[in-house]
Amino acid sequence: MVRLRARCLMVGDPAVGKSALSQMFHSDGTLFQKNYSMTTGVELLIKSVNIPESGDSVELYIIDSAGKESLVEANEKMWGVPSLLCLVFDLASERSFGSCARWMERVRTHCKGLQVPGVLVGNKCDLSARREVPTSVAQEWAQSQGLEYHETSAKEMEKCDAPLLSLARAFHALYQERREAIQNLSPG
Repeated sequence: MVRLRARCLMVGDPAVGKSALSQMFHSDGTLFQKNYSMTTGVELLIKSVNIPESGDSVELYIIDSAGKESLVEANEKMWGVPSLLCLVFDLASERSFGSCARWMERVRTHCKGLQVPGVLVGNKCDLSARREVPTSVAQEWAQSQGLEYHETSAKEMEKCDAPLLSLARAFHALYQERREAIQNLSPG
């Protein structure tokens, strides 16, 4: 049994539901705060995820970062070197989706060329009547960036765990690949 640790950076514009999503995942769907105060720094949540059929686990250190532009530069210092990326936008806000390219550029610059597995999350799918971003458009953009795409509703606890479970599995798969590569290097 192996226990891995991964820094999962959660970024996106203000009020897209990053904190709600991370809180719902962390609390197994039991903690949806109706009144959020805007994140001004970074909040750290830790949750262990068991990887099926392996006996291994990945301990996710979820770094929920402020989305307000004036706070981001100061917070970047606290990001460290992320192992995983969760980029969140609001399905009812074309503007927040448009900002995803800027967020990707910022993370890539911060990571200095390091490839970081990631997901794009369209949150607030419960607001279907106000939806501004079609699934096909978000999927296409995610694919162009090498990201897996998920739609969630933190408020309705719809698929909140899927993006982060996917990231934990991706991190475990990377570990397995590297472990096998090292084993193949050892004389026989």
